[in-house]
Amino acid sequence: MAGAMLAAVVVGAGGAAVAAPRDAGAAAAVPLPPLDRAAIRQAVAGFPTADVNGVLVRVTGSAGRFETSAGVGDRTTGQAPDPQGRFRIGSISKVFTATVVLQLAAEHRLDLDGTVQRYLPGLLPADLPPVKIGQLLDHTSGLPHGSGDAWGDGTATWFVEHRFDSWTPEQVVATLAGQPMAFAPGTGQQYNGLNTFVAGLLIEKVTGRSYPHEVQRRIIEPLHLRDTAVPDRRDPRLARPAAHAYLTVPGPDGADRQVDVTEQSPWPWAEGGLISSAPDLDHFLTALFQGRLLPPAQEEQLFTVPEVPNVDNSQCFPGQQQACMSKGLVRTEINGVTLWGKTGSRPGWTSGAFATRDLQRRLVYSFNPTTTRGADIRYVLKLANAVVPPAAG
Repeated sequence: MAGAMLAAVVVGAGGAAVAAPRDAGAAAAVPLPPLDRAAIRQAVAGFPTADVNGVLVRVTGSAGRFETSAGVGDRTTGQAPDPQGRFRIGSISKVFTATVVLQLAAEHRLDLDGTVQRYLPGLLPADLPPVKIGQLLDHTSGLPHGSGDAWGDGTATWFVEHRFDSWTPEQVVATLAGQPMAFAPGTGQQYNGLNTFVAGLLIEKVTGRSYPHEVQRRIIEPLHLRDTAVPDRRDPRLARPAAHAYLTVPGPDGADRQVDVTEQSPWPWAEGGLISSAPDLDHFLTALFQGRLLPPAQEEQLFTVPEVPNVDNSQCFPGQQQACMSKGLVRTEINGVTLWGKTGSRPGWTSGAFATRDLQRRLVYSFNPTTTRGADIRYVLKLANAVVPPAAG
């Protein structure tokens, strides 16, 4: 599943992580410093490294637009990543899924207070308590995390050997059987990709059409997103990649080698299977925050974090006591400025898309790590502090 990066970080001046304020929304009034293009270039300088081949960055907003990339995007040609190219966005896919569910709620085709058991009888194990649809979106369901072959042993070697394997959403959800709830529904928040697999199946049940069809009709086509797609889970192709994805594995002679895993199964589907680009994600986030995809009542739910405890939530700052996720987005703070968005990762990619609520500053990034652990948090912190530096004085 996608790991937390920028979403889990509250960054202070000089890059030190500091405790999150209880009312992070109050930080929105902090004036934004000017866009420092030189600092952003410096933040991504030095690639490739032992664990990251390259990176692309797009920063937009009231201070203008700036795109850059660094390192190696193609080991055959030596070219740097293409800031306009496409990449696997991992769990940023969850924002698309949540948007469609909220649209269906606005259309009165489903009730966020209705239960999964009502809309999808028999999907969840019979011994689990009632789980509300809204609790799937803000990860307060308490559902188990599931298990099974889809996640393997987490090593690069396993993934290289199994990168074309595929599982249906129903097979993934079936791995919940026999596992205990993390907590009673609605009493805590814990990031769990199984929530979004269930949400995707809910979309299909309510509409009578496929999840890819609904994302295409409701988001991709109206916004003219030319690089965004929900690929079939058996289609490993990635056309016009921003960068090739490589994983480092031991070779037959014991020496490390990098294997191209750009082509891989997009089986994570509604949870993490989408493909997009930095320009498309920037456009999507802009339209979403402007209310072009949701009516006001549902739009507000994107910026409302439930007042429940953080239960080992990987998207929140380590040690943070309260929840950090709304019904679709993650709230984080950098140098006194509140950002909303989402991170994502697939083997070979670590990405993020964030913006201030007023859209004065927007950031999309994609690193190309060569381990299944993803890009080191230090790289993301350095970039975040360059994009939103401490205010002068």
